[in-house]
Amino acid sequence: MQVDMPVAIETTDSVNSAILAVSEDRLQGFRVDPLAEVARQSLVPLATVHERIIAMLEAGTIRRVRQTLMSVNLARGALVAWRVPAEKLNAAFDFMWEQDPFSGHIVIRSTDKETPGSQYRLWTTLKVPDGFSMARHCEELQKRTGAEAFKLMSAKRVFALGVGHVRRKSIEPGSKSETLAEPHDTEFVQLSDLDWQVLVPLKAEFTADELRRAAQRPAEQFWLDRAKDAGVSLDEFVRVAQSLYARGVIGRFSTFLEHVKTNAAGEQVTKYNALFHWAVPAGREIEAGREVGRFHCMTHCYWREGGPEFNNVNIMGVSHGTDKDRVLAHKAAIDAHLAQIGIPVSYTNVFWGGRSEIKPSEISPQAYGAWCVANGIDVSTMRA
Repeated sequence: MQVDMPVAIETTDSVNSAILAVSEDRLQGFRVDPLAEVARQSLVPLATVHERIIAMLEAGTIRRVRQTLMSVNLARGALVAWRVPAEKLNAAFDFMWEQDPFSGHIVIRSTDKETPGSQYRLWTTLKVPDGFSMARHCEELQKRTGAEAFKLMSAKRVFALGVGHVRRKSIEPGSKSETLAEPHDTEFVQLSDLDWQVLVPLKAEFTADELRRAAQRPAEQFWLDRAKDAGVSLDEFVRVAQSLYARGVIGRFSTFLEHVKTNAAGEQVTKYNALFHWAVPAGREIEAGREVGRFHCMTHCYWREGGPEFNNVNIMGVSHGTDKDRVLAHKAAIDAHLAQIGIPVSYTNVFWGGRSEIKPSEISPQAYGAWCVANGIDVSTMRA
């Protein structure tokens, strides 16, 4: 009698590793049949791709499966550094995580030594829908958390935006693309009512049951449930989604790993989350960002202005790893490259991530209005 073996949920399993090397960050744009594309690129049968992703999602190895957006083009956004009294730091973290749907990445950071900006321990990403003020939103959060100050740092250009923790594990320090990273503009894109009607279900997280239903249908009907949620035909859903991609507001289809906490398989996919800072001469930000963004270790790279609070840093990026010395070796390789090609750096630093949580930032104007009402805030006072 054949005994069914449990489905592997470890990222180190050879089949899972092949799937995740594609599904984490290789499916750029909108795909009519994203998991069929994972199967094609990973050389793993489609039925197995469905089985493994569902198993890892249910176990918590994968924390979410969703279509991401280029939200820098859909909502006003910024990286926010918060100066919070030590005794209020964890409570402020909890508030951002549990009660503010517009705060996404929430991280408590520290530096190896006291430097400009070291007193800013809480870091968040923020998105507020078009027409609303990020500064006023932060002022509201400041009152509710007891933060002493905040610094808003909007992205002027995006040079790298991907994850790929499984794929990046074996990357050697200094590994980089043959070509420069392309700067992505952050120009706002206006959406119609129909666009939002499709976009809201398009970006929602997939449940394991929903993926099971999709597995029973032809690959080209992967988005059928979402089209029903949007109240449009599948053909119309796909047409609008492809239009959104053409207008630069669609990111990638991705499986996001539980990468900081120990997962159900007993793994810690990454241990060190490093936010790198560089200050380069004014006028050379795009040149420097394209160089930093080409390094394969970088999951994020932006041009953001830190101002005098952070020694006027203007290039920021994130890299992850399981070994601190190796993360620092990646940064040293980037530093050496910038020096070699003649881009001076007047200041650089590393802000290490500690406690962290990640959720997709809400960007719907309707959701923002509802949040204001629920929190006793006059919506009109939050307008930009």
